[in-house]
Amino acid sequence: MHADARIDFALKLFGVPVRWRTRITEWEPGVRFVDEQEAGPYAFWRHVHEFEARGHSTMMRDTVDYAEPLGPLGRLGHALFVGRRLDRIFAFRRDTIRRLFECQATSPGRFAFESRAPSPEKA
Repeated sequence: MHADARIDFALKLFGVPVRWRTRITEWEPGVRFVDEQEAGPYAFWRHVHEFEARGHSTMMRDTVDYAEPLGPLGRLGHALFVGRRLDRIFAFRRDTIRRLFECQATSPGRFAFESRAPSPEKA
């Protein structure tokens, strides 16, 4: 991974094939990196991954700013499906990371996820 790296995803959302491309816009090894959507299912997507040393463990923090496409219809879809789906995806990520590193940790790991709507000028 490096600044300007592009990552292409092929996934299915509710059975519908979706292509998604993100680009690493910021890269600070061991500290943080940011991926932003270039093409995909959201009107806007920016995902900040941060890592903070805490003694013998590391705090991982994900902050996602995003906006749904399709205006009011997209907001309805978010309220009915997308918000819960994102919560499940990040819960799975948290649990998987915890499980992978738990055997090596001397203290419980910490993981935080925050999502928020973008400021109006980004939407």
